[in-house]
Amino acid sequence: MIAKKSQKIIRTDQWSLKPSAPQQLMFAETISVYQRACKFLTSILFTHWDTIGSLDTKEAVTAVERLMHQTKKNPNPKYKIFNRVFYKLPSYYRRAAIAFSLGQVSSFVTRYRDWQCGQSRKRRDAKPPLLTMGANCYPALYQGQCYRLDSLEEIQIKVLNGKNWVWTTVGIVSTRNRHTIPANKQLSPSLIQRNGKAWLSVPFHCKPDHKKEVNRVVGVDLGINKTAVISVVESDGTVIYREFIHPGRDIDRRDKKLKSVSIKASKTMGKGGRLHKGFCRNTYRKCRHINRQIAQIVSKGIVEISIEYNVSVIAFEYLKNWKPKGGKKKSNLKQRFHGWLKSIIRELTEMKWIESGGKIHDVVARGTSSNAYDGSGTVWRDRKNYALARFSNGKRYNADLSASYNIAARAIQELTRRNDSENRSSKSSTRLPRSRAVLCDLWVTSNDSIGHPHLKQS
Repeated sequence: MIAKKSQKIIRTDQWSLKPSAPQQLMFAETISVYQRACKFLTSILFTHWDTIGSLDTKEAVTAVERLMHQTKKNPNPKYKIFNRVFYKLPSYYRRAAIAFSLGQVSSFVTRYRDWQCGQSRKRRDAKPPLLTMGANCYPALYQGQCYRLDSLEEIQIKVLNGKNWVWTTVGIVSTRNRHTIPANKQLSPSLIQRNGKAWLSVPFHCKPDHKKEVNRVVGVDLGINKTAVISVVESDGTVIYREFIHPGRDIDRRDKKLKSVSIKASKTMGKGGRLHKGFCRNTYRKCRHINRQIAQIVSKGIVEISIEYNVSVIAFEYLKNWKPKGGKKKSNLKQRFHGWLKSIIRELTEMKWIESGGKIHDVVARGTSSNAYDGSGTVWRDRKNYALARFSNGKRYNADLSASYNIAARAIQELTRRNDSENRSSKSSTRLPRSRAVLCDLWVTSNDSIGHPHLKQS
């Protein structure tokens, strides 16, 4: 595989703080002043966007400061009231607010232009976008000017105590591990306080090194019988590791909550009627959080296995436009498909794996489960236990495990063909056909017989 340049991505850590009661009041006052400043600056920027919108960020910040910040060289700005309302606002807080307001106005102007042209209208009566004034913004802290970090145990932050801007020292309760990686560059954190808790949102500019080419691929089959079935397959078709990841306790907890919704609905409506808007809203919210927790557990397990076995590629089925079909009458298959977390698991796995320098590869989903990994042909599913499959040669095997073998095999063949085509001297552009490979095709390619014992005990 041709080596690629290291990818640059942004990831954010949460550093929990332990402020005292007076510090919580100062944090609240600081955030309130910053948000009101953003609203004020957003109105100024939108009024003068015809002249400011064409400038780059540095020139735009300077132009806005001339409009509202009074200095010796600029004694008569147009909006003198800004310095009166926001008395002694630190310059770096002011510039952070200007940068945030620039993004807000620029986004609104772009969305409004798309709405006028009809590009963003899904319906003819679609309403125009709105300009949000300082919504959910928190002060960005610049190092040396707004915060000082001497150790990971405490941090000094410049805050407003009601009258003056002073430095206060607050303890750091917990951090994550992105700051320990030398290649990561720490950016300006944001001070956030919500629901009685305070923390720093610390972004990092990550520059992961591209993993060296290893002749191994992790094949992941995402199903409803088992949340994820993982297989580590080498280029010669040898399966060196297999694992089932299925957080059953969390899944049962989610299904129990969803079952309570149907019971409450039957008691509310009876035989007819309609449910009011927001019915069981808290229950659905809790179920969404449980689903995300399940996806986090599964994606973390996939990445940990990939790192342990020094794998560079994780292969998934391409299921973006796939729509499930409901089961027979009185069957819970349709409800089980609603709890299928195929999209969020792949998304979280990709976010974690790309940060480690790996690559995600999607293969064609057709035939991965219905074809036997040993090349014996189409499989038959057990009616009593759909997770079991019977091959044409009479062998019984786990259907999801066989599918994970085929997913990894297809990824290996597709990547191998792509590398061969890239390394050819010919300039002819040949389109690669869709792969229908199974695991035994790798055995044939590596000059091994189909009956060779390629499955190592994990």
